[in-house]
Amino acid sequence: MTYHEVVENQRKYFNTGETKRLEVRKELLRTLKKCALENADEFAEAVFKDLRRLQPVTKQIEIVGGMKEVDYILEHLDEWAAPTMVDRTDLLTEKDVPMIVKDPKGVLLIIGPWNYPVTLMFLPMAAALAAGNTVVLKPSEVSANTAEAFAKIIPKYFDKKVVAVVQGAVAETTLLLKERFDHIMYTGAPSVGRVIMAAAAKHLTPVTLELGGKCPVVVADDADVELTAKTLAKKFLNCGQTCTAPDYVLVSSGMKSKLVQELQKVIGESFSGDVKKSPNYSRMINERHFDRVKSLLDKSIAQVLIKAGELDRNDVFIPPVLLDVKADDAVMEDEIFGPVLPILTSESLDKSIDHINKGEKPLAAYIFTSDQKKAEKLYKETSSGAVVANDVMSHFSGEWIIGNLLSNLFSEHASFRRSWKQRNGALWRKVWIRHLYSREGRTPPKFVEVDAGLLWL
Repeated sequence: MTYHEVVENQRKYFNTGETKRLEVRKELLRTLKKCALENADEFAEAVFKDLRRLQPVTKQIEIVGGMKEVDYILEHLDEWAAPTMVDRTDLLTEKDVPMIVKDPKGVLLIIGPWNYPVTLMFLPMAAALAAGNTVVLKPSEVSANTAEAFAKIIPKYFDKKVVAVVQGAVAETTLLLKERFDHIMYTGAPSVGRVIMAAAAKHLTPVTLELGGKCPVVVADDADVELTAKTLAKKFLNCGQTCTAPDYVLVSSGMKSKLVQELQKVIGESFSGDVKKSPNYSRMINERHFDRVKSLLDKSIAQVLIKAGELDRNDVFIPPVLLDVKADDAVMEDEIFGPVLPILTSESLDKSIDHINKGEKPLAAYIFTSDQKKAEKLYKETSSGAVVANDVMSHFSGEWIIGNLLSNLFSEHASFRRSWKQRNGALWRKVWIRHLYSREGRTPPKFVEVDAGLLWL
């Protein structure tokens, strides 16, 4: 089928009104969950071929974790899809029954990323189906093995009139974007986001963009240094290729040496002393992204604090690297999206906040402190997708995701009033809870050991 035929086939089915029925939506969500779980091994193997990420890790964070969100949608869908009653405003409307009815938009295009290529396809797909839409999936050609897995597996569970998978690179995506969709969702780089926005404008198609950014970490002088280092090591999960990963650290000169010393220890423990030989350490997705990060390191004039190995282009291997940087260093210009962590000296919380506010709004801002007032100050005086205290990358779950996706995927005149588009989340995690998680394997070096067990929970 041509792209036009795929879209028109879905539009014809959508216009029957079948997907507006809640029971149909729920059955599609149950089918999605069945599809993911029954093929978890094949998806995990595809991701391993693309990113060298261990299969148990992918199963936990991309499949088991993602399907918990599907359960969450199923649990709340009746409530979310119900009409919202509107207060009457005058005597003329006293006998009226005004309400906001939440209608699906129609045919959706979801263009996925390559760094978490399973869950960041399944979660938007789940939200789209829950809202009563049909879906065209375009996996990233960069994670080619995972894209092929989607193209092979999805048709076994879904009719193309409901969910269709298309493949291709820039040329094919350019042709695809000429079709008229009712909503487009894209996760990835801002440069591509601009192209998609321009293409969508020709049809006045609404677009949801989930883009990257430089997520800062503020380490206060009262932070638990050992726990902070263990938590920051999550930066190196997926070889640093996570949009909510810490991008740089702001810490005082008095605290810096302690933090670097602890990070050196944690990196050694996490990867058994030899990062390159460790099965726990992923690789850059391809040579182009290897060259991009290497170029940043070559341009940087910063002092190297930690370098846990030598770069190897043939193996697309870049080790964890910590740099002592100034604000104008090359690595501070754009999102790094690799295993490089700059350390920037900042002698006060106020100065750290000033620095954060000079840049683009990040997806997340993190702070390590035992003083909740400091975390509240960061939350109140900066703007980001979320502010998290005493943890990193832990907020990417539950209603924070689904609320945002669903609020975009019902039609504009019937969006959820609790739209997360206008808010940012805040998470205060007490230090003793982080210590508990550390013992249970939520931080390196036990992360991978525990993953396999968690698959059975």
